[in-house]
Amino acid sequence: MAIYAIGDIQGCYDEFKLLLERIQFDASHDKLWLTGDLVNRGPRSLEVLRHVKSLGAAAITVLGNHDLHLLAVRMGTESKLKNSDTFDEILAAPDRDELLSWLRQQPLLHHDVQLQWTLIHAGLPPQWTLQQAIACASEVESTLRDPHSARELFEHMYGNEPDVWESELTGWPRLRFITNCLTRLRACTADGKLKLKYKESPSTLRDSTYPWFKVPSRRTRNDRIIFGHWSALGYHDADNVLGLDTGCVWGGALCAVRLDQASRSRVEVKSISGGLPLDD
Repeated sequence: MAIYAIGDIQGCYDEFKLLLERIQFDASHDKLWLTGDLVNRGPRSLEVLRHVKSLGAAAITVLGNHDLHLLAVRMGTESKLKNSDTFDEILAAPDRDELLSWLRQQPLLHHDVQLQWTLIHAGLPPQWTLQQAIACASEVESTLRDPHSARELFEHMYGNEPDVWESELTGWPRLRFITNCLTRLRACTADGKLKLKYKESPSTLRDSTYPWFKVPSRRTRNDRIIFGHWSALGYHDADNVLGLDTGCVWGGALCAVRLDQASRSRVEVKSISGGLPLDD
């Protein structure tokens, strides 16, 4: 059995299928870990959703910000729809409700005790331990899995405040902070203030701001974490983290890395559909 982690697909179905062929993925024996953002901006988000769902237990995907945005639009926050969103085909599909119900059940964080890897979409604040991260992710996951509370979450999800973790946070501010970390975070200050608007290369960071995984006081620095979300960072295998968003939808590549071997092998498929302007 082989276990592969794959970065943000974002509707790049042709590249996804080709990548699976190149790694000789067999759903009867192998496993996929997907960093989230299955949908949006790319040309074939509907096919990506259908294919990942069809893999059943052979695929583990965490939710990314674009996945949550799709769910929010479907569940009543159409006012948040952007001109660049490419959800029309999904929203018009006959199996739309089945697909989105399945998507809403997916986790924000997956931890494998045996492999000692943790899968998220974006980042973790430096104050959290891994156990805190797991517990916080579970709070949002439980909210998402109930249709009524999920709808309320989406009404309160958008926004950048609060931007610093406090254990005393409650209600929607707490859930918004957790969601922002796990699905939007790239950089923060040394004391954990989130810089959620930042999306450029780490080389441009200034004023005591760090990539989230380089904050000196990060309490998860001894835990191995896989993430996506940061296409300007690209492939990153250092600092006890594995960053896999190689920007396929922006004209880069879709990347797979084998996790169950001491020496990690990496396979990439270059973008077929061409690049889009860099965005969130």
